[in-house]
Amino acid sequence: MGAQQGGAARWGRLAGRVVARRPTATVDEAGHRHATWFELFFDVIFVFALAAVVDRLGEDTTPHARSVITVFGLFLVVQWAWVGHAYYATRYESDDLSHRLLLLLALLGAGAITLGVDEVPTGEMLPVGYLIVRGVLLLLYLRARPTTQAARAGTLVYLIGFGIGWLIWLASLAVPGHLRPVFWIVGTTVELATPWVGYRWLSRWPVDVRHLPERVGQFIIIVLGSTVANLLATVPDHPDQKMALTAALALIVPAAIWWIYATFVTSGIPIHRLRGGQPYTYLHYLLGGGLLLLGWALGQVVRAVHAETLLTDELRLLLAGSASLWLVCGLGLYWLSIRVSRRATLIAGAGVASIWAIALTVSSPFLMLALLSAAIAGYAVLFTALLGGERPEQGVALTAAD
Repeated sequence: MGAQQGGAARWGRLAGRVVARRPTATVDEAGHRHATWFELFFDVIFVFALAAVVDRLGEDTTPHARSVITVFGLFLVVQWAWVGHAYYATRYESDDLSHRLLLLLALLGAGAITLGVDEVPTGEMLPVGYLIVRGVLLLLYLRARPTTQAARAGTLVYLIGFGIGWLIWLASLAVPGHLRPVFWIVGTTVELATPWVGYRWLSRWPVDVRHLPERVGQFIIIVLGSTVANLLATVPDHPDQKMALTAALALIVPAAIWWIYATFVTSGIPIHRLRGGQPYTYLHYLLGGGLLLLGWALGQVVRAVHAETLLTDELRLLLAGSASLWLVCGLGLYWLSIRVSRRATLIAGAGVASIWAIALTVSSPFLMLALLSAAIAGYAVLFTALLGGERPEQGVALTAAD
């Protein structure tokens, strides 16, 4: 009898380790949390996904509007697949066996997305991978079983809206390849609209004011890493002095962008107005897409310097448009996090005007890089000085007045 009881106890302990534990809201002593090792591991596959997305543009120095829109849409799908799990992790954390297995399944889905990007719109890898990643997210919310009324309402919003979008993506597998993008656009639009439709309930279930910005910022670092990798890939082997200088000028742009963003997120200014996180995160969708396109366009400018050809009008417009999108989104983040500022608006407006003036008047690739790098570096100096003048207390004052 004693041996049987001992065996039962051992099996009970083993089951306790294997059987899923109910996820709980994650709040530490300071009221926030940081990214886990597993979350960072989850990011790895998306590095390759972004590389596959930008590769869709190839090396054509005359990008067509349809190709640019397709790449931007694919980037949105990749980032949306990633950010759903970031939102889940900012509210729940469960490091049990079932949770890890589900996230590994999501990783397989992300890998399928990466492999399927090149086959769009006829291939099935992209929709299957997306269905896996988003399906895992739905399962995670189903097993969360929130204890508070606000959490239950927010979870229900996600399950209904994301569930409808998932079914639309599933239906796309039953139609001819050329019709699938229509289903993908509709399904993704439904999912993107869900947090706004449910804004009333999700705002009562606020995200972690440190964890979500940290995770979103880590994704932006991934995008910037893709930009740097794309630039380095355009530099020929054994470059001469001119090409080395060209590469250095091109790298000033992502370096300056990183400098501004890093100053923003590490300035100590609390972002208390996140609530459900929708405005903050949706601005990053546009910002990240602009950076991805800007990185590709800079790479084409480096190629044009090497080939000693002039820049096409399409490439110059893409450079100006993507850089302006980054500037405008950055200004939006400043307004959202700190305040509506006339100085910040004037600095951003001057930056946009300078970029468009350079793009519309300069066709020499080397001169374009020199002037664009100088303009963005100057903007970085001015905006960093502006951020340095802010104080954490201002964020607190905003919260009190909100």
